[in-house]
Amino acid sequence: MSFRPHLLSGLATAAIVACVAPTPVLAQQATSFNIPAQDLAAALRAFAQESGVQVIFDGDALRGKRSPALKGSYTADAALSALLRGSGMAAHRNAEGVYVVTRAVADNSAADDAGYAGNEIVVTAQKRVESIQDVPIAMTALSQKNLEEQKIESGADIMRAVPNLTFSKSNFSGYNVSIRGIGTKAISATSDPGVAVSFNNVGMIKNRFFEQEFFDMERLEVLRGPQGTLYGRNATGGVINLITAKPKLGKFEGSIKGEVGNYNSRRMVGMLNIPIVPDAFGLRVAGSMTDRDGYDYNSVTKNRINGRDLYSLRATLGFENEWLRGNFIWERFHENDNRSRTGKQLCHHDDSPDMIGSTPTREANPSAIYANYQGLRAAMFSTGCKAGSLYDDAAFGTPNGLALAYVNGLAFADFTFGGRYFPTGGRPSVSDKASIIDPNADPYGGMMQSRDLREIASVRDPIYRAKSDILALNLDVDLSDALTLSSQTAFNWDKVYSFQDYNRFNTLPIFNDSSSWVDFNGNPSPYQGMMPGGVFCDPQIGCSDTLATFDISSAYSKQFAQEVRLQSDFSGPFNFSIGGNYTKFKTQDDYYVMSNALTALAMIGPFNETGTMTHCNRVAFGNVKGAEIPIEEAKFCPYIDPNSVESIDGEGHNYFRSSNPYKLESWALFGEAYYDISSELKLTAGLRYTRDKKNLRISVQ
Repeated sequence: MSFRPHLLSGLATAAIVACVAPTPVLAQQATSFNIPAQDLAAALRAFAQESGVQVIFDGDALRGKRSPALKGSYTADAALSALLRGSGMAAHRNAEGVYVVTRAVADNSAADDAGYAGNEIVVTAQKRVESIQDVPIAMTALSQKNLEEQKIESGADIMRAVPNLTFSKSNFSGYNVSIRGIGTKAISATSDPGVAVSFNNVGMIKNRFFEQEFFDMERLEVLRGPQGTLYGRNATGGVINLITAKPKLGKFEGSIKGEVGNYNSRRMVGMLNIPIVPDAFGLRVAGSMTDRDGYDYNSVTKNRINGRDLYSLRATLGFENEWLRGNFIWERFHENDNRSRTGKQLCHHDDSPDMIGSTPTREANPSAIYANYQGLRAAMFSTGCKAGSLYDDAAFGTPNGLALAYVNGLAFADFTFGGRYFPTGGRPSVSDKASIIDPNADPYGGMMQSRDLREIASVRDPIYRAKSDILALNLDVDLSDALTLSSQTAFNWDKVYSFQDYNRFNTLPIFNDSSSWVDFNGNPSPYQGMMPGGVFCDPQIGCSDTLATFDISSAYSKQFAQEVRLQSDFSGPFNFSIGGNYTKFKTQDDYYVMSNALTALAMIGPFNETGTMTHCNRVAFGNVKGAEIPIEEAKFCPYIDPNSVESIDGEGHNYFRSSNPYKLESWALFGEAYYDISSELKLTAGLRYTRDKKNLRISVQ
C-alpha cells in the first residue's frame, strides 16, 4: 500500500524551460559548452541554458548523482549523452522536441546478470555511484523488488540468484560464504572469512547475515573476485554489500505489507519516508517482523521447533546541500526463538569390534571383577557411527552409546574408583558394588530414528537468541567540482546465543535407582540422594532418566570502523581514489558441551566421595583426606556450576568450555588510479597496505 500526496508528487518533478523553443534542427546544431563537473541536476540546468533546448527531469531521481565536466563543441544529443554517462539515466526527445531524462533501460544481458528488469543498474562497487555496465567487475545487483520476486529473504537464499556462490552453516555461531570456491571453513574466533559482508560499504566482521531478513533495501551487490584494494581485509573471494534505502528528501511516501500462512506464520514489512525540510533533510523509518511455528518437531517434548520470532528496525536521517551529503543510520535486529543451528543427525550404527587385527577386544575368561566391563573395553574401539550412504535405511540409526567418551568414562570411573555404594543386602565387595549406569547396556539400545528429516528426539527444545545494533554515519563533502571527500563511521554491537541437543536423538533410561544404596558397612550410602528412582538432576540440563548432552555456542562482539576517502572526477582520462581506514574489534566467543553424564562423573570417585554437588571429600586418596569442605574452597575437587543453563557462570568443571577472548586492531592505506585509454577501454591500478594486530588468550577448560 503506497500513499503519495498529489502536491508533493508534482513538486518532485523539476522542469527547465529554455527561452528559445526547442526544435529538431536546434538539437542537431553544434554548441560550445563549458560545464564543470558537478551535481547532475545542476549540470542539466546549465546544459539547458547554454544549448537553448528544453529539458525535463525528476529531481528526486537525480539526487546524489554527479556529472563529468563537459568542455568543447557538441550537438545537444552528444552533450546530454556525455553528461549522463555512468549515471544510470538516459535522455530522449519527444514529439515536441523536449528532452526527457529518465532511468535508462538496460540491455538484456545486464538485466539478466543483475536481476534488475527494465532499468539501468546503478552500483557503488568502486565506492562511487556508477552504472553497472561501466564497472569492470563481475558482479550481481539485486533490488528490493528482485529480492521479493525471487523470495530471497536472508543470506542463505542468495545462492538462488548469484552464480558461483555457496552458503553453508556450521555447528557454531558462524557461517561460510564462498565465491568461486574461495571462502573459509576455519572454526576459530581469529579466523577471517574469505568473502566480506559490508553494510553500506563498511565491512562487518560479526553480523547477522545468516539470521536477518532483507527489508527496505536499495540493492544487494555481490562482487565476485578479489576486492581487497577498496574493500580491504577478508575480500579475497569477493564482497557482499548491503545497500539500504535512504530518505527521499522531496517525497512523502510509505508502504506496508503483511503475509499470513500455515504454521501460524505472520510477516509484516513497512516503511515511512518523511521529508522534514524539503530537498534538504528527511527521515526514513523501516521495519520488518516474522513470527511462525517451527517446521521441525521434537517427539519428546511434543513441541514444534526451529521456529522464528524476530524483528528488525531501521531509522535513517538524510541531509544534503550544495556541497555536503550524508546520512545517519541506526539499525537493530532481535531474535528470541527455538531456531536450530543444525539439522537432524544421521548415523550408521558402528558395533563394537570383536577383534583388532589378531587381538580380541574382550577377554576369553575374565575374572568376576572385570566380567561386566568387557563390553566397555570393546566399545573403546568403535567410532560410534560408521561411514555409510545417507540414502540407506540404516542411516537413520543411533550411535553405539558405549563408545561415547563421557559414557565410557563414567562407567569405568564408577568401576575403578567407586566403592561407597552397594545394593541393600549386597555383599560388600567390589564385584557386588552397585553402579551409576549399567556398563553392559548401550544407552541408545540400537534404536532407529524417525525417517522424517524434520523430527528429532530431545529432552529439551533449542534456544536461540541474537541481537545486533548498528550505528553508521556517512558523509560526502565536495571540496571542488572534481574532488569529493568521503567519510564512513560505523559502530556495531553483536550478540548471539544458541543452545541445542548435541546429538538430537534420545536414549533409553540409563541411571540406576540409588535410593536404597548402602555403604561398605551397611549404613545408608551418601549417594542415596544422587539418583532416586533412577532420575538424575543436572543443574544445567534438568532432571532426566536418560542420557542428555547439549552444547552452547555464543559470542558477544563490538566493532568500530572509520574510513576516509578522497575521489576525483576530472574531465580528462585520469582519475583516482585514495584513502585509509581503521578497525577496532573485540569479541568473546564461547563454546560449551554439557552432559548429565559429565556432572555425574564429577560427583563420584576419583573426583568426589560425597555424592553431592555442594561438598567434596576425596577419602580414597591420602593427599586430600579430611572432613567435607565447601566446594568453593576445595583445591582438588571439581566445581559443579549450580546455575541453570540460561545463567551459567562459565566456571563449572562439570562441562567443557572453550573460551576465546579475541581483539583485533587494523589500519590500512589504499588507492586506485584509473586511466581511460579510450571510450571502451580503461586501465585500473591499485595498491593497499594493511597492518593487523591480533590478540588471543586461549582458555580451554
